[in-house]
Amino acid sequence: MMRLSMVSSALVAALVGYGSTIALLLAAAAALGATPAQSASWVFAICIAKGITSGFLSFYTRVPVVLAWSTPGLALIAASQGITMPEAVGAFLLAAGLVVLTGAWGPLGRLVQRIPDGIAAGMLAGVLLPFCLPLTHAIEGIPLLVLPMVAIFALVRLKNPAFAVLAALVTGVGLAFILGLAELPLLTLGLPQPTLILPTLRPSVLVGLGVPLYLVTMASQNLPGFAVMRAAGYTPPVRSGLLGTGIASLVSALFGASTISMAAITAAICMGEDTHPDRTQRWQVGLVYGGVWLLLGLFSPLIIPVLGVLPPPLIAALVGLALLGPLMGATTGAFSHPDQRFSGLVTLVTTASSVSFFGVGAAFWGLLAGLTIYAMEQFVKRG
Repeated sequence: MMRLSMVSSALVAALVGYGSTIALLLAAAAALGATPAQSASWVFAICIAKGITSGFLSFYTRVPVVLAWSTPGLALIAASQGITMPEAVGAFLLAAGLVVLTGAWGPLGRLVQRIPDGIAAGMLAGVLLPFCLPLTHAIEGIPLLVLPMVAIFALVRLKNPAFAVLAALVTGVGLAFILGLAELPLLTLGLPQPTLILPTLRPSVLVGLGVPLYLVTMASQNLPGFAVMRAAGYTPPVRSGLLGTGIASLVSALFGASTISMAAITAAICMGEDTHPDRTQRWQVGLVYGGVWLLLGLFSPLIIPVLGVLPPPLIAALVGLALLGPLMGATTGAFSHPDQRFSGLVTLVTTASSVSFFGVGAAFWGLLAGLTIYAMEQFVKRG
């Protein structure tokens, strides 16, 4: 039977993922010179791809599969210059095809399964920590808005932790309009219209955008996403996850959407004990999560304007509150194995630094640093 806590976790995870990075997606579309119709098609196609694929993979694998759009990939796209939408679609198709190829290659799955639990948890904690720290700055920025959110969160959490963040969201949105910090925009009812965009295969764009987009998506999204599942006690469905997201990305790319991938931050919201005490039943949250994304795609013409008028401290506070619980669990897991504590700490610190080399995010480098330290320690012990 579906628990209300699953609905709450899926709703919060989807809204956090949508609201916190939708502006970056729109900026990426603008950098490519996308028309309003193409931008709307991008949002619609990527939401539908995430919704269908999350639900299908969760049902097929019986583990909670939570997907995201590649945030580092969007940042990479937003920083590009001199690329048209048809050329970008060609790059999106190449990146998606490479993900499918990776899913058909077995060694990556075996590599992910060999990551020590303490290091996986340390990387998750490092990913989450930078998103929790801005909570205090949000309180400082608009105390009349954020402090009531925090108070409601703390009070509701005493009785029902799964609904605490949702209660804070409702409180924050209501106060934003009551205090005059946001004004309801003019909304027009209408469903988005998907726009077919035929690709233009320009070699320089394929190499300069398509290949880096694949590498960034794999290193900064898929690998950390699978590690998050490991940290939550699940065996990651690496092959089916990569094949599913890659095939869905191939289809959605024709309507202007960039690649989808495994989620790390929003996945952590859906995989804790607050979602369901029985870990074997948590896969059902993926069905709800997928359904929420389908609705977000269908009603994006109404949702995007409303999110755009909310104060940034409100979104920052919501993200921070939503990730406090997962951060507590991740930090506990990072230091629960005596022989992995230092390597887990190195992973946490490196990942939390948000450093980026060669366009690859800190999560990958944190994981690499932790594995290096762990390998050195094991070598000395065996010697």
